[in-house]
Amino acid sequence: MVVQAEEGLITASARVLVATAVPVERDAVARAFPSAVSRTRLPGALLCRTTTGWDLLAAGVGPALAAAGTAGALTAAALEGAPYDLVVCAGIGGGFLPESPVGSLVVADAITVADLGAETADGFLPVTELGFGTVTHAPPESAVRAVSEATGARTGTILTVSTVTGTAARAAALRERHPGALAEGMEGFGVAEAAAAHGVPVLELRAVSNPVGPRDRAAWRIGDALTALTEAFGKLTPALESWKPHDR
Repeated sequence: MVVQAEEGLITASARVLVATAVPVERDAVARAFPSAVSRTRLPGALLCRTTTGWDLLAAGVGPALAAAGTAGALTAAALEGAPYDLVVCAGIGGGFLPESPVGSLVVADAITVADLGAETADGFLPVTELGFGTVTHAPPESAVRAVSEATGARTGTILTVSTVTGTAARAAALRERHPGALAEGMEGFGVAEAAAAHGVPVLELRAVSNPVGPRDRAAWRIGDALTALTEAFGKLTPALESWKPHDR
């Protein structure tokens, strides 16, 4: 089952929630905003607010905690009478080579959970083939296009995993099941589930810090990926301010 997010209007006064996994990613995004950032305490989380209407949240690592943190922020905004117009899941992640080298950007045209289902003798079955659930959220096409054109990000599937890929065999298995996959992270699907429950469109943007496959910490370039994330958000804000609904 695929959930298609509704297209909306993002203007300079729009309310946007950016959900990252950890504070270092949130702070990398914050560096793209020249205005001062204030801090507001939410239950279990700290919300950083810019003067431009973009709020930044370190929602937690993994799909469950990311969903809970994002849902809490969305609910708080709705109760304040100022709901968000868009949710952006952002952070660093693994890239599938050769399409997504270290330091590159990927924006999701599909946010897909890769390991929600059942292992069988015949292979992996996604939860939808078991007769229930959702495995993919589709961000608004025009917003994805606007972000890609503004930042140079490649467009493709970003997988959400609960266990980070650490072997060549698992990387190959994921690519076989998801040939359009360009990157993997641990929060996108959880953030998208929370956004969908509130009827808010969602995007996911990842800066690649390492190849998907065997764990080689010496090959990780976390600092470079965080810098790429900051630079991307410097271009992302005006791109989304000019995004119009149903702009195909």
